[in-house]
Amino acid sequence: MFGAFSTALSALQANSTAIDVVGNNLANLNTTGYKSEDVQFSDLMSQQLGASSSGTSSVGLGVGPIQTVTQFTQGSIQQTDGPLDAAISGNGFFIVQNASTGQQLYTRAGNFQLGSNGELLTASGDPVQGWTATNGTVNIANPVGVITLPINGVSPATATANVSINANLNASAVVGASNATFSAPVQVVDSQGGTHLLTFTFSKTGTNAWSYTVTIPQADLKSGSNSIATGTLSFDQNGNLTSPAAGSPVALKITGLADGAADLNVNWNLYNGTTGDLTQFAQSSGVSATQQDGIQAGQINKVAMGNNGAIMATYSNGQTATVAQVAMAAIQNPDTMVSVGNNNLEATTATAAPAIGAAGTGGRGTISGGALEGSTVDVATQFTQLMTLQRSYEAASKVVTTTDQMLQDLINLKQ
Repeated sequence: MFGAFSTALSALQANSTAIDVVGNNLANLNTTGYKSEDVQFSDLMSQQLGASSSGTSSVGLGVGPIQTVTQFTQGSIQQTDGPLDAAISGNGFFIVQNASTGQQLYTRAGNFQLGSNGELLTASGDPVQGWTATNGTVNIANPVGVITLPINGVSPATATANVSINANLNASAVVGASNATFSAPVQVVDSQGGTHLLTFTFSKTGTNAWSYTVTIPQADLKSGSNSIATGTLSFDQNGNLTSPAAGSPVALKITGLADGAADLNVNWNLYNGTTGDLTQFAQSSGVSATQQDGIQAGQINKVAMGNNGAIMATYSNGQTATVAQVAMAAIQNPDTMVSVGNNNLEATTATAAPAIGAAGTGGRGTISGGALEGSTVDVATQFTQLMTLQRSYEAASKVVTTTDQMLQDLINLKQ
């Protein structure tokens, strides 16, 4: 009879612990990347009471300590306004480094933030692992390390090397008339990021013939003539450019810039393949488009998480560049890891070696930028388990009171 006390006590302890697990699940209902834990019960070894005509008789000794199993199911992906937020879809974990011990840990929580020195950190301040770009290139073949993002980076200027003008020159213009001269401005960029306005002036000189002059403001030069290039253009009877011929760009050399930038060597491309950019039709002269490939210097405006863990920097000149790549670890048996708090998991001796690489490769899941993975806790399931555990606890307590009453009755037999 005394064994009933220990049997009931084991049930009380197991159900009490199980309720703690359910309570922890409900407490993490809104925790980013949290994975719900299930409880598993197992009976203790039975006590043999001896053989009978119907076989061996035994009585159980209660329930053993409960086991918890983390269910690594996919959480819902929720879009956010966080520029560095990241959500994993599929297999894999973010790799973080414990800020205090340097130990490698794993997490599904991608609510990252920027540290004071540009480090990519978790919400609890642990550095995120991956690859930082060197000279504009991310090499994922290198070992992972702490991701450090540029805070005040500059995108250098690129001097203009090519310009083009899409324009029509009025075929009905009379030589010497006001409409027989037409100008088109094109802005170019020098090696220091300074801008200069080139003026392309076209004058009709005869039937299907025009001359051109390219100039730069005199103030942009230290000295010398501001005329950069001159030449002639010829068109056929259908208004198509024939001279200069396709594949013969006009070289524009600008020397002695007043701002101290290097000399500019620009090709004026008159054709798109074999089709001339300039036409001569009986319509008013006008420009439909101009292009140049120079880029002014720019400061970083924003750093944000892109798809599959690429972190992109956007500059004030409109340019973008990949500055880092978040690493992912694929672990074949993630249920063997243990939680160490702060949304982090630690590998145990039973955990398979992680396969570290970029998202979307080697069986690893994908990463969505500007999103977070929600908790997998289901309220209805947890409340149902809570009620079941409560009834089980009540039943075990009834065993204690019943056994106590039976012992009291036995003692009373002596009186």
